[in-house]
Formats: sequence, structure tokens, C-alpha cells
Amino acid sequence: MAKVAENQAGQPAKPSRFIGGFGVQVLVGMVVGLGLGLLARQLGPAEGQAGYGLAETLHQVGSIFVQFLRVLVPPLVFTAIVASIANLRQLQNAARLVWRTLLWFAITALIAVAIGIALGLILRPGDHAIVDLAKAQAPRTTGSWLDFLTGLVPSNLIGLQASTKVVEGSATTSLSFNVLQILVVALVAGVAAIKVGPAGEGFLAFNASALAVVRKVLWWVIRLTPIGTVGLLGNAVAQYGWTTLSQLGAFAAAVYIGLALVLFVVYPTLLAANGLNPLRFFAGAWPAIQLGFVSRSSVGTLPVTESVAETRLGVPRAYAAFAVPLGSTTKMDGCAAIYPAVAAIFIAQFYHLPLNLTDYGLIVFVSVLGSAATAGLTGAVVMLTLTLSTLGLPLEGVGLLLAIDPILDMGRTAVNVAGQALVPTIVAKREGILDEAVYNAPPREVGTDEAVPA
Repeated sequence: MAKVAENQAGQPAKPSRFIGGFGVQVLVGMVVGLGLGLLARQLGPAEGQAGYGLAETLHQVGSIFVQFLRVLVPPLVFTAIVASIANLRQLQNAARLVWRTLLWFAITALIAVAIGIALGLILRPGDHAIVDLAKAQAPRTTGSWLDFLTGLVPSNLIGLQASTKVVEGSATTSLSFNVLQILVVALVAGVAAIKVGPAGEGFLAFNASALAVVRKVLWWVIRLTPIGTVGLLGNAVAQYGWTTLSQLGAFAAAVYIGLALVLFVVYPTLLAANGLNPLRFFAGAWPAIQLGFVSRSSVGTLPVTESVAETRLGVPRAYAAFAVPLGSTTKMDGCAAIYPAVAAIFIAQFYHLPLNLTDYGLIVFVSVLGSAATAGLTGAVVMLTLTLSTLGLPLEGVGLLLAIDPILDMGRTAVNVAGQALVPTIVAKREGILDEAVYNAPPREVGTDEAVPA
């Protein structure tokens, strides 16, 4: 269980002045980013315009910060999963925890997709859209059920993937990583280390040391969150603004109403039903939710989500290190439940294509199970194409929604991250392993050395 750090006199350690009020610093960063983004957009963010330099600076600051977070995800996921497998030996109900986690993933996704379908039918956003049909075009990246199988089978030991793009005769190769594949490799390595007995103890000890080092570097990066927030939010405002919302206002409203209902009604209700104070949950998880909103990356937010689950919500480290990385790839109530449900109904209404009861059942099926099929791929667009192809709806409809996707993605990712912290908290509570003293205590600052588990 996480414990509050104490100084040599036995008193609780005080957070450093630099880190004090971390949440306030992030909020200030959001305000500054919003102001700079509006300024850049007013001056003109395109190349050759007066605001181009400012817009490009915001873009680079945000991109570098997210890259810092993402580069730590592979070693963090691998070492944390291996360590959690070793620590799960101390828990008699490890298998039960796994199944309960997956069950709650499905339960919350089912509730979220039901809300999305209801809003789509009540608000009928497709009937109120004034977007130009010429913008309809199929996306380059699509999802399929085969992605689930290929995502489970690692292409190499470190989950790296290479892609090449050709632009104006020039080829550029970029590398990315598949979190699901890293998770599978880590699970196999952890189980194998336990099965070989004493021969695996050295590997587990080295892994524990590596995890401690990764966590230390991670907190150095997290200290930069307020600066990264300025760049991320500022760039989003500068590049996309809010004017495009007018054409798809009903659709955007339906999505954000659904996200708000899940985040501020469904989640608090589930917490209260399990004897947990919802306000304490949001106070503890808020740093991760904030970062998810501005970064638009569940994977990039993973280190912070795992930390708040352990040190602020009282989830045991052995369990959080397993459940949170798993949730970051397969638990997406925003991207994989609410959004594809509303978007699929929008596209059906826009093209005047009727949906029957079976179609709505397919939307539920894809939303509850389909997020695993797109694990390790990019964003809600892939999930939406999987839903549309399952329903037989035109993929070209995706192009209608891309103009405001970055604005919607902020809310979607915030809900994703909240759900990824919520489920481990509820499961830990129901299994009697939640440290409720930590959960109910005033939230510890994020980013302090004292907050790093020993």
C-alpha cells in the first residue's frame, strides 16, 4: 500500500515550493495556452502570416512534451507489468482481479455506448448538419477485427513498428510502438521469470531497479506538465479554432453532453454505489484527467494515470501496474463507446440511411469489444471506421467529422483517462484491497520526489 512519506522527525514530508499547487499550475498553463493560441489565430497561423512563428513554437513545445512522455511508456509498461506479475504472487485473488477488471471495463463501456445511442436518437445531429458533402472522404487508416489478432502477436520483442510515407518523391520512415504488444511480451516475461524459480530472481531484481529509475525520470518529465500544457492547448486553438463547430454544432454538442454524463453522472454514481466519495476520486485523479484533456493521448498520460491510482487513490501498486496499462489500450469510454455511437448515428442520419434494432445491437457489440480490436492503433477514427464497416455505413462519412476531431478528442481522452483510473479503484474497493486511508486523505502533490513509491 502507498504510504505518505515522512521526514526524519516523523512528520509528513512537505511538497517542494516548485511543485506546490500542481493542479493550479496546469490550469494556469491552460489559460496561457488558450490566450497565446487565440493570439496566434488572430494574427494568422499559416506559413507567411504574422502568427506563424508563435503557432509553430506552441506546436513544437507541445510535441516535445508529449514525446518525452511517450518515450517513457515502453520501459514503464514493460517493467511495471513484470513487477506486477511478481507482486501478484502475494495476492491470493490475482486471477479474480483480472476477470473483475475486464468485467468492469465492459460494464462501463456498455453504459457509455447506451448513452451515446440515446443522445444520437434524441438530438438527431445528422439532421441539423450544414457541412459540405464534398468534404466526405474515406480515411487512410481503418480498423478491422483482424487488428485484434495481429495486435496480440508481437512483431518483435520491444513492440516497435515502422511506417514509411512518401511525400513529393521523398520517403520518410518513422517508428512507433504498440503498447498491447509490449504488454503481451511483459506478461510472458514476467510469468516465465516466476516459473523458472531461483534462476529468474536476478531478472526480477534488475527489473525492479529499472522500474525505479524509469519512475525517477518520469517525475522529472511530469514537472514540465504546465509548460507542455501551454504548447498543447495553444497549438490546438491556433490550428483549429472554434469556428468549425458551427457547422457540426449539434454533433459536437451530442458528443460533449455524452462525455459529461459519463464523467460527472455515471462515474460518480458508480463510485457512490461502491461506498466511495466521488469528490475524493476527482481530486485524486484530476492531474491525469487534465493531462489527458490537453495531450489528447491516453498512452502519453499513462504514467500519470498509474501514479495517481497508486499514490492518490490507494490502489495497490501490484494491481495498478497491471490494470492501468491494460486500460490505456482497451478501456476507452470516450473514443470507443460514446463517440462511435453518436458518430455512426450521425452519418446514418446525414445520408438518410435507416438503422434497425440489430444495427444498434452491433454498435453496442463493437463498442464493448471493439476497443481491444484497435488496441495499439491511432485514436477514435480507427474505432469509428470499425463501427461503420460493421454496420455497412459509408466510410466517406468520416471525412465530414475530421474538421472538429481535435476539439472533440480533448474531451474523449479526458473521459478515457478517468475511466482507466476509475475501474481499478472500484475493483480494488470491492476486493477489499483499496487503501481507503490514502483515498480519503487530502491529495498528495503529483511530481514530487516524495510521491514516487519507494
